[in-house]
Amino acid sequence: MAGGEALISNVSDTARWVATYRAMETAREDALFRDPLAERLAGERGYAMVAAASRMMRDGWPVVTRTTIIDDLIATALAEGCDRVLNLAAGLDTRPYRLELPADFVWVEADLPALTAEKEAALADEKPRCALIRRGVDLADPAASAKFLDWALGSLGPENGTATKALVLTEGLLMYLEEDTVRTIAAALSRPQIRWWVMDVTMEMPRMRSNSMFENAPLRFEPHNGIAYFEELGWHAREIEHLLVHARKLHRAPWYLRPFTYLPQPDPRKPGRSPWSGIVRFERGSGSELAVL
Repeated sequence: MAGGEALISNVSDTARWVATYRAMETAREDALFRDPLAERLAGERGYAMVAAASRMMRDGWPVVTRTTIIDDLIATALAEGCDRVLNLAAGLDTRPYRLELPADFVWVEADLPALTAEKEAALADEKPRCALIRRGVDLADPAASAKFLDWALGSLGPENGTATKALVLTEGLLMYLEEDTVRTIAAALSRPQIRWWVMDVTMEMPRMRSNSMFENAPLRFEPHNGIAYFEELGWHAREIEHLLVHARKLHRAPWYLRPFTYLPQPDPRKPGRSPWSGIVRFERGSGSELAVL
């Protein structure tokens, strides 16, 4: 960047990087999803980040696969009666504009005030497919986070009731937080109105930490026991999607990684030193049916 400015100056900048990969996927003839707003949100800086990324990350297969899996998990939750989505650290996500959603469905986004204002301005001329509400909030602040959840799960207007089966999405968030903050968020989400929690879990951070592009957005949270960390906090896994295996099924895994998808995969509860990344839909309560896909 001009003047020696870092491509990624803070965690919020990674949203442009992710949006670029969504734009690149949209441009493919065989695109797994169409996100016509992604290129506008990514901007030149987003494409510069992709150009500077390592070979393994440059084609964006992890982001594309993660996006596709989460789209499907949201659709599944809607079919099961989900009546509200809370997207925490929504970044430059555009699902309310591109997913098939009921016009009266309530979708709430939260992110830092500066990024939320930028997104609001960039999409001011676009119409979401549902009732979309944004709020600028620092989710790392326990008091602010609790106040936001009280508001987001309540009645947001005369046409909206309170949530009873909400889904919380924390896509690309937890890895950047301190463990104490993750535990605080997990405790705050233990509310009767919240039924599901969808997240990505990454157990291969040393490779990403070695990329100097992320020095201003350090990765902090990597539970040694994988998804069992959240099960010990009262969340039960409904679906577990291994990112690389799913990428091969979607024809997005790099050729040099495909052979590894046919080998026995690490236990997501006891990954040890083996790299493992996946998407999980957790459910609050006991006796949840588990599907490992």
